[in-house]
Order: sequence, then C-alpha cells, then structure tokens
Amino acid sequence: MPRSPAVLSAVALGGALGSVARYLVAVGAAAGGEPTFPWATLLVNVLGSWAIAFYASMTGPEGPLFASLETRHFFTTGLCGGFTTFSIFSLESLLLLEEGHLLLAGAYVAASLFLWVPAALAGRRAAGRLLARRENPQL
Repeated sequence: MPRSPAVLSAVALGGALGSVARYLVAVGAAAGGEPTFPWATLLVNVLGSWAIAFYASMTGPEGPLFASLETRHFFTTGLCGGFTTFSIFSLESLLLLEEGHLLLAGAYVAASLFLWVPAALAGRRAAGRLLARRENPQL
C-alpha cells in the first residue's frame, strides 16, 4: 500500500471531514432528545456503505470514471472511513461475495458480528476494572 505524503494527506483530510460529518449527523439526530435506538449510527453506516460501494464501482478498474490514487484513498479510506465504522466491512464482504467466496464471506460477516460486541464488552469491563482500581488501590 502506498505511503506517500500525498496519499497520507488525502486520507487525513478525508478522515477529518468524514468524522465531522458523522458528528453532525449524531448532533442532528439527538436534537429531539437522546434516542433509545442508535439511528445516527445506523444512518451513517447505511449511507457510507452505499457511498463506498458506489464510488468503488464507478472508479474501479472497470468503472467509467478515473480517480487518482490520492482521490480514491481520500474518499474510501478517509471520508467513508471517518464517516462510518462499517463502510469498508461492507465493501470487503461484497467483494468476497462477488468473487464467489461465499463461505469466506459468510465466515467474515459472522465472525465480525460475533466478535465486535464481545470485544466492546471486554473493553468496557477492562476500563471499569481499571477505574475501580484507581478509585480503590487495594483491589
């Protein structure tokens, strides 16, 4: 993977813009009070999944539009990556399916779903233990 300053700058700029856009969607969704369902996350992940697949199809080797390496990384890795936590997973799953790797795609999706939430739970518990130890050093 190229690590030129131009590509790194493109990723950084795209990531910053994507992250700000995600924040603004979350602020907009919470304007009526704190929702019980994570609508903002669902929305950005659906939009980002659509956008990254559309862009990759339009600018890929067989796509009708040319995009420089910097532009592709700006949009996919930076903007979509900063906007979502799900877009690259969606694209990778789709590519595995399109390449005929049905079992591998299924395994990737299943492993992702069954590992993400437990990993988040483990992280929360580790932080809780660390905070408890900080408040009570005898633990």
